[in-house]
Amino acid sequence: MKNLIKSRNRVRDHGEVFTPDFVVNDMLDLVKNETENIESRFLEPACGDGNFLIKVLERKLKVVKRVYKKSQFDYEKNALLAISSLYGVDLLYDNVKEARDRLYNFFLNEYKKLYKEKINSNFLKSIKYVLSRNILQGNALTLKDNKENPIIFSEWSSVNGIKIKRRDFNFVKIRNTELSRVGLFKNLDEESLSPKPIKEYPPTNFLKLYKTYE
Repeated sequence: MKNLIKSRNRVRDHGEVFTPDFVVNDMLDLVKNETENIESRFLEPACGDGNFLIKVLERKLKVVKRVYKKSQFDYEKNALLAISSLYGVDLLYDNVKEARDRLYNFFLNEYKKLYKEKINSNFLKSIKYVLSRNILQGNALTLKDNKENPIIFSEWSSVNGIKIKRRDFNFVKIRNTELSRVGLFKNLDEESLSPKPIKEYPPTNFLKLYKTYE
């Protein structure tokens, strides 16, 4: 069984205690349909080294494999959408790096099982790029990153089959919008409560994401 703490100092200084796998799975079973929806988005605001996120990815990739494994192109496109739906924030950089690495290496292992000698290096670079944008160092309470700037998340959505549309959002705006949905303004129409992106990018081939935004 994986250790639930890295050190007593980290528990004292940051309240860092990891969630055991059986608890993670029990919690995810409460939203089982969403965990098996390739594009349903999940945010873990204190993601640690990715205990929740990797279990969600595992469930999503089972669906991608079952539905799309006969076509490597379709598998890659939908696997990227599955990975791009996962978001995490953590105070400590070593956790952020480990979470990114765990998600990437878990996916890479699944990918190699299916396609062995047909590995697409550009696709893998795009996966790494998306993870670098989605798993961030910061404070989910202050909504600021490690440099005290607002946390900015990228939304990735499929366009015309082969392309991905990226839009960047301020986490503060996303949080405030969600609070409004259950507060005084819950009867307003959905459009008036949609957060506005701070930047939009032209759709680009999903295999070239890493190159487009470098």
